[in-house]
Amino acid sequence: MSDVTSAEAGLAAVAGQLAAGAIEVVDLTSPLHAGTPVLRLPERFGQTARFALEEISRFDDRGPGWYWNNFRTGEHTGTHFDAPNHWITGKDLDDVSRVPAQRLAGPAAVVDRTAQTEADPSYLLDVPDLLAWQEEHGALPENGWLLYRTGWSRYADDPEAFANAGEGGPRTPGLTPAAARYLAEETGILGLGVETVGTDAGHAAELEPPYPCHSLLLGAGKYGLTQLRRLDRLPATGAVVIAAPLPIVGGSGSPCRVLALVPAGAR
Repeated sequence: MSDVTSAEAGLAAVAGQLAAGAIEVVDLTSPLHAGTPVLRLPERFGQTARFALEEISRFDDRGPGWYWNNFRTGEHTGTHFDAPNHWITGKDLDDVSRVPAQRLAGPAAVVDRTAQTEADPSYLLDVPDLLAWQEEHGALPENGWLLYRTGWSRYADDPEAFANAGEGGPRTPGLTPAAARYLAEETGILGLGVETVGTDAGHAAELEPPYPCHSLLLGAGKYGLTQLRRLDRLPATGAVVIAAPLPIVGGSGSPCRVLALVPAGAR
């Protein structure tokens, strides 16, 4: 059987399993609305816009047979995709419109540290965590997504709890600089997906280098996915994740729909 014929048979099998419900489609995306949490930077910096709808017409004199809206938002609002050119280390790499479509889909490895982050909201995933996961489940997938499950999406409808910002600044989970460097330099993953407002920890400005996930992963031509939900519906291995950002020419990222194909009953 030729490679083309084999691929056709494989796609036909997937289509049949989707229709039969043997493969489940899990939506990992947070709803996008005016209350969607956004990253707040110190006042001296520019701020991303919250999502807003502006009604054009709704079956009225402005348009008797149709309803539609304009919308305004930041590229990095809600569940969104970070392109390499979002960070200074990747400023000469792809913008979101130039990311190859082939690199938007791949197998998923789900690393679960919900127990640790419940005990310590500032918990940082480290290299030993990644090595222990691989000892149990095998190597991280080439051209696949690493999804860091922390349970943080349970706060996603409460912006204050989601930010968890006290006098010392925000405290949310992330990665150590060593883990970010390991993923950037030692693995062939497409990128990192998280449940928090950004790929870095809330206190990442205090790390060295600051914002290591942005600096190291985007600088290595990898991608970020943020504000994911329902990672508890995914097995440690066996899911396929598809991220669909808007191809904004010159854009540094985009809100996106992130879907996972999961064997029914996998968890």
